[in-house]
Amino acid sequence: MKKIIVYSLKDLLRSNWIYFYSIFFLLITSALAWMSQDPLKVVVSLLNIILILVPLVSLLFGLVYIYNMREFTELLLAQPLPRMQVFGGQFAGLVIALALSCLSGITIPFLLLRLQHPVEWSQVGMLGGVGLLLTLIFSAMAFFLGLRFENRIKGFAAGFMIWLFFAVIYDGIFLWLLAIFQNYPLEKFTLAMSWMNPIDLARTLLLLQLDISSLLGYTGAVFQHFLGHFWGWVLSSALLILWVALPWWGVRRLASRKDF
Repeated sequence: MKKIIVYSLKDLLRSNWIYFYSIFFLLITSALAWMSQDPLKVVVSLLNIILILVPLVSLLFGLVYIYNMREFTELLLAQPLPRMQVFGGQFAGLVIALALSCLSGITIPFLLLRLQHPVEWSQVGMLGGVGLLLTLIFSAMAFFLGLRFENRIKGFAAGFMIWLFFAVIYDGIFLWLLAIFQNYPLEKFTLAMSWMNPIDLARTLLLLQLDISSLLGYTGAVFQHFLGHFWGWVLSSALLILWVALPWWGVRRLASRKDF
C-alpha cells in the first residue's frame, strides 16, 4: 500500500493542474492579505472560497484521476493484492496531493503577512483543517462515483450535480423551508438539516472556532445556543469525520462486489 501511495503521489505531482490549484490559492491569499492587512479578515474571506472551490476540485480532479488510472488499476487488481489496499493507496495519494497543493498556497502568504502583522496560527490551522476535511469527503465521493459509473459522462455529471446540490441548491431549499415554517420552533430541525450538508458543517466548525457571532448565521447560532462553542465544535468535527466514512463505506462495498 505504501508503494501505491508513493507511486500515486508522484504521478499526481506531475500534473500541471495540481500546481495551478496551488498557485490559485497563493494568488488569492496574497491579494486578500495585501488588501486587508488583517489576518482574521483574510481567514474569513478564504473560508468562502474554500467552501466552494475545494469540493468542486476534489470531485472533478478525483474523477479525472480515477478514470485515467482505470487500466493501471485493473492491472494492479490482477495481482495478488487486496482490493482495498489498491484503492486505499490511490485515495491517500490523491488526498495528499490535493491537500499539499491547497495548504501550501494558503500558508506561504500568511508567513509573509506575519512579518508585518501578528497571525493567529490556530485560525490558519483550522482553515487548513476545514480544507483537508472537505478534500477527504469529496475525494471519497469521487472514488464512489468513479466505481459506480463506468461511463465518464455519467460520472462527471453526477459529480457536478452533487457539488451543485451541496454548494448552492441545499441552502436555497433550507431557507425556503425556514421561511415557510417560520412560526414553528425550528431549532432541532435546523440542527438536523445542517448535519446533512458537509459544506455547512465546515462553515459552522470554523466560525464557532473563530467566535464571530455576527457571521455565524442561524445554523451557527443554534449550535452555539444549544451546544456552546466547545461541544458545537466537537459535534461538527465528529459529523464531518462521519461524512468521510460514509462515501468510503460505499467505496468498500462497490470494490468488494464489482467485477473488474
